[in-house]
This record gives sequence, C-alpha cells and structure tokens, in this order.
Amino acid sequence: MGKPTLQQELEGRSLRPVSPLLYRLLAKVVVQGMLVKKYNAHFSYADDIRPYLGKSYVVVSNHASRMDYVFTAPAFLPDSFNFVVGYNEFFRSHLAMILRLAQVVPKKNFVHQPYSIRQIIKIIRSGGRIILLPEGMSSISGANQPCALGSGHLLKHLGVPVLYTKISGGYLTAPKYNLEDRIGRVDVVAGVLFTPGQLEAMTADEIQAALDEKLYHDDYEWNKTARVKFDAKGRLAENMHQLLFHCPRCGADLQMESSGDTIRCKACGNSAHLNEYYDLIPDGDSVVPETPRAWFDLQREHVRGLVRRPGYALTERVQIGCLPEREYLKAQDTSEICGEGELRLDAAGLHFTGVKRGGAYSFDIPIKQLPTYGMCTDVSRFYTFVGGEFTEFYPSGDTAELWMMATEEMHRAQGGLWQDFPWKARGGE
Repeated sequence: MGKPTLQQELEGRSLRPVSPLLYRLLAKVVVQGMLVKKYNAHFSYADDIRPYLGKSYVVVSNHASRMDYVFTAPAFLPDSFNFVVGYNEFFRSHLAMILRLAQVVPKKNFVHQPYSIRQIIKIIRSGGRIILLPEGMSSISGANQPCALGSGHLLKHLGVPVLYTKISGGYLTAPKYNLEDRIGRVDVVAGVLFTPGQLEAMTADEIQAALDEKLYHDDYEWNKTARVKFDAKGRLAENMHQLLFHCPRCGADLQMESSGDTIRCKACGNSAHLNEYYDLIPDGDSVVPETPRAWFDLQREHVRGLVRRPGYALTERVQIGCLPEREYLKAQDTSEICGEGELRLDAAGLHFTGVKRGGAYSFDIPIKQLPTYGMCTDVSRFYTFVGGEFTEFYPSGDTAELWMMATEEMHRAQGGLWQDFPWKARGGE
C-alpha cells in the first residue's frame, strides 16, 4: 500500500488529551499574551467556576467569529482543552501542524461523523476537557443560528459539567462578510450551564433548547448599549452586499453594492452607511432596517416566501473545490478547484451535474439531509460534504448567501429537522 492521503491520515488518528505544557505555552504566549491584548478582550464570571477547574468538563460558547477560541479558552486558565474545529481547517498549511500537535478534533460540520464523536468521548473519558461551539459555524448575521442537531444528545451522553462563555463584540471585531479585523472591545462572560445532575434529569431535546436560549446573542443590539467604537479604517461596509443582497425599499435581489462605509442598491439608489459603532444610518430618504441583523432577518422572510412558491428553483454555474490529497493548501486557500458544472436547488434537494477531476460527475442530496452549508472564511463561497467528501462551491456571482438562505428555508419548508428558533417570527407561513 502507498502512503496514506492527508484525509486517511487525519481520520486514522486516535486522539488524547492535549499536553498541558504545550497548551499553556500556546495559551500564555500566543493567545493571552498577544491576541487577547490585540483584540482588547475582557473576562468576567457569572458563576464561580473554581470547583470545576482541574476536572473533566465541556465548554460551549456562542460562535461569534473566527476568533472565538481566543475569546473562550483564556477564561478557564490554567486548564487545558482539546478544541473541536472544522474538518477542512486541517488542510491549510498555516494551521495543519498546530492543530495536530494540539490534538484538535476534526469535525465535518452539519453531517453525521462518528469519528469525531468517538474522539470527543475518548478525550472526556480520559479525564480531558473539550471546547466546542455547537452552532458549527461562526455567525453570519451578527446573531446566532440554532445549534447543530445532536448537540443535546452529545452533552447528555458525556454527562460531565457543561460550562459556557457568552462573547459580545466578537462579530463586530471579525464579521463574516470581511476578513479584515476591526479593533474595538470584546466582553466575555463565563459561567456554569449544566451540572451532571441537570443533564441526567433533562431530555436531549430540553438540553438542545436550553443551549439555543442561553447562547443566543446579537452583537448589534449589544452595542446599542455598550457603545464600543470599532476601527475599520473607513471600510466598515466593505463587502457587506455579499451578506445583504435584498433591497428593503424596491425589493430587488442581488443589486446591492458596497464600499467604504456605504451599502447601496444599484436598482433604486436606496443607501445607508455604517458609523464606528456599526449604527446603520439611512442616507437621505432611503429606507433600511434598524440594524444589519434586522436587515438580515427581513431578507430571510423574503427568501422564506420565495422557496414556498410552487416550482421554485435556484440554478447557477459554479466551480467546485476539493481538499488536496498530498499537499497542504497555501495562503488563505480553503480548497483547490477540481471541477465545474451546474448547481440546482429545488424542493427535492441539491443537485450538481458537471465534471470533477476531468471526468463526468453528478450528485443529489435530499433536502431533509441538507440543513445548511459551511462557509470557511467569508461570504464568497460555501461548502458541504457529499458522500463524506468536502465539496466547496464557488458561485459565478455574489450569490453565496442567497444559496445559504434558500437551502435553509427549503429544508425547513420541506419538514427538515433543523428548524428556526421557536421565538422567531415565521413570516410566510
């Protein structure tokens, strides 16, 4: 047999609790000494967590941004943790070595993956500790989506204390629509979410619902009171049109454009700008929602109505990206282009017809098996797993968020299990 591929090597590892010496060195020098200071992170405690330190437990957190491990782990020092991180991150050259050394658990987001669950259980049963972000992907809108299906079952099965952090300001520091950090302030509150006795007494569904309620947070609402200034060097709205593609005045889709601190509809001229507090301020007689998150939810109601129309379908020419077999991805790459073809979403599911690595290739994923997608970096592309294989889609236009919303709402409309928060309005029903 030849040398195993990167994927075979990754899924063949048996993980163990991270070395406390290595972990604390990284935490002190890199995380606490450099990154926490850079991002102006402050920690406080809603509960006394000292009785839990040194023992085996799980930490959960709202997934505000790509920096959340930096904003979570220092709250529990000197304890060391194994993190749970998206599977694809292990194939990026600047992360591959440290993720392996730190015994990080690779997770294929939004699909069933027995390997990652086995490793989490093994680490906990060996006396280790886990940090996981049950939403599965960093916030797109500035507020949470529901936690990934099965989170309640996992925590109940582990049976160890569950502590938490609530991160405020993380999204405004590193928003999904732009990869440039904006320095302001991040407030992190840590506390106790579940004791073993509470987990035993609750059903998995009750745990799942409590997770959603406890971790929910809206950064834009937080900053109405906190009034933290964020420095984006005049580019607060740069690329925001990739996220907010629906004009709230004329109703046009995919006609928004953004630059500097301004977002504008090319069809009707409706525009607004963001100030250093992320206040969304309409220009002239323009009409915009109160915050970008409110705009995002208005857009979701619009898409929810679209997917419920008989015969609705979304079709686009895309390139597809695959993970490399032997060499790590360079720079900020998240996959290597390996094919192209037509992607289609309808009430039956997601369909692709085209070529991959020089040969004909197609797939169909039933809509009930596809709750959402992942986004590796920003809102320019999205991914899922097809037959267990990472597959990234590069649309020909700024349509990634439309694909995301349409798929989520089609999944929900067709009776999929990953439904929206029960307290959210159900427009279009």
